Amino acid sequence: MPDSVANQIAAGEVIQRPASVVKELVENAIDAGAANIEVHIQDAGRTCIQIIDDGKGMSETDARLAFERHATSKITSAEDLFTLRTMGFRGEALPSIVAVAQVTLQTRTHDSELGTRLEIEGGRVLSQKPCVCPVGANFEVRNLFFNIPARRKFLKSNQTELNNIIQEFERIALVNHSVSFSLICDGNTSLRLMASNQRRRIIDIFGKKTGDILVAVDVETTLVKIEGFVGRPESSRKKGAHQYFFVNGRYMRHPYFAKAVSNAFDGLIPDGEQIPFFLYLTIDPANIDVNISPTKTEVKFENEQAIWQIIHAGIRESLGRFNAMPTIDFDNAQESEIPVMDASRKDVAPPTVSFDASYNPFTKSSHNSATSYSPSQPNVGRTSVSGWEEMYTQLLSNAESKQKPDEELFPSEEFAQEEVSSLHFQYRGQYIISASNSGLMLIDQHRAHIRVLYDKYLRQISNEEHVTQGLLFPELLTLSPSDAQILEDLMQKVRSLGFDISSIGGGSYTINGVPSGFEGLSPQNIIQNMIDSVRNGGKGDMSEYTHRITLSLAKMSAIVEGQILSQSEMEQLIGDLLKSTNPNLTPDGKTIIAILKQESISKMFA
Repeated sequence: MPDSVANQIAAGEVIQRPASVVKELVENAIDAGAANIEVHIQDAGRTCIQIIDDGKGMSETDARLAFERHATSKITSAEDLFTLRTMGFRGEALPSIVAVAQVTLQTRTHDSELGTRLEIEGGRVLSQKPCVCPVGANFEVRNLFFNIPARRKFLKSNQTELNNIIQEFERIALVNHSVSFSLICDGNTSLRLMASNQRRRIIDIFGKKTGDILVAVDVETTLVKIEGFVGRPESSRKKGAHQYFFVNGRYMRHPYFAKAVSNAFDGLIPDGEQIPFFLYLTIDPANIDVNISPTKTEVKFENEQAIWQIIHAGIRESLGRFNAMPTIDFDNAQESEIPVMDASRKDVAPPTVSFDASYNPFTKSSHNSATSYSPSQPNVGRTSVSGWEEMYTQLLSNAESKQKPDEELFPSEEFAQEEVSSLHFQYRGQYIISASNSGLMLIDQHRAHIRVLYDKYLRQISNEEHVTQGLLFPELLTLSPSDAQILEDLMQKVRSLGFDISSIGGGSYTINGVPSGFEGLSPQNIIQNMIDSVRNGGKGDMSEYTHRITLSLAKMSAIVEGQILSQSEMEQLIGDLLKSTNPNLTPDGKTIIAILKQESISKMFA
């Protein structure tokens, strides 16, 4: 097999997208001892990726050999794999890059007056000659995948590829806080990070709001040293929490250790929610294996269970040390004041219990003491006797009437034929119960409202119909570079929903207005939730992004479980639901309506 073909095959494993090039070249710069690294991106990496560093550089000979397969100065024998302290070690990144791109390298060492300029295209060396350049290395990668049209064609959109680049950049910057980084996209500086400590680097990337909720973790044992930060319990989120593990300066994914973090917060955060964390592990290289996958994000540990216990115990200790555990709130300033009983008073009668022994709920009585039900009053979990009598009578009439043949009522078009009673009841503030011509209908009020709002917001986006309510005091929203990039991609659709957002630079935005009817909701949380929904939903076209945005906004705005509804509100909600595109299912496929058929009810009393 020719070397050119072998290199292209290997490139498919190592270089999957422009973000892979950025990762490999920046990690090489760090291995070279660089204190300042600049990353220049054009056209989301399709046109050009340029990495400039002030590391120790390469000699003329080393620069030429660096692009040969398996050429590396980081290991010399198999035993060196057990003492790895560098990011790279296989010698595959540079030959893989030059196999699928046009590369120019300018590099010089500190003890040389002249550097060397090397041009390679598709794995073939075009030229190598002396040049004047600063100490360090300057890699320029142009026209990635120019010789593999299929791979270049199936790259995602510029927004998606740029977001992947930013994520890789953030991961490297988080663990190398002593190095200064700059990210310039299409001539605009997206992020500039000065050398600092761990906490400062996290704040510089994700904003001061993230720094305010962090609790320091510091554990040192003979097996592993753990440093970093975890979020306070109140910082938990359903999705989109920033979660990062690093081992010996390398980013890794480790679901097993992530479970140790979540278990440490057991009982402190709601089930299913995530907590942010930034944990840096230092361990003897002989006890881990990073040579698992080409991306090097999977790491095997020799003592996983012991490290799991150390992580769990260390986080619990930190939460207790910094008083991050939830405490009982004894502040009763908002409670009603109960006067102290005056023992000297003699006119206080003891409490008595009275009841009507002749009362029968199934017969009409003129001395009914229950409060009559008014449709204008909210349902507070108490239904009048006359209301239950009407429902009972209606059920009996349904049982005596001729029923339809047993059929599925789940298809949305059949709900339009259902005749629903005008009297509705709430059960535990979560379900609406109403009689229909097929039986007893139960509706999940929260999911029903999600469906109604989802259809409404989709219409607003497609028709660009919205009403914006201006805020008296604009609110500030600060995002990380990756989140800011997602928001920029979705800005047109967010604005079409009625949000008035303006960028003030540096990943900060002012929210000047929100859609009408959103009073009482936090606009920052709404926007962040939409961003998280798009990020965690995978990659897709704009129609999929629109679906995720709209669904996220509907979930945030829908009535919550436990909210008491009046008769008119229940009537309105059911009417809107039955007119929706699919009354039975939420946009993410959860059941809204269940019907207890009259035949099933009759069998219960058989």
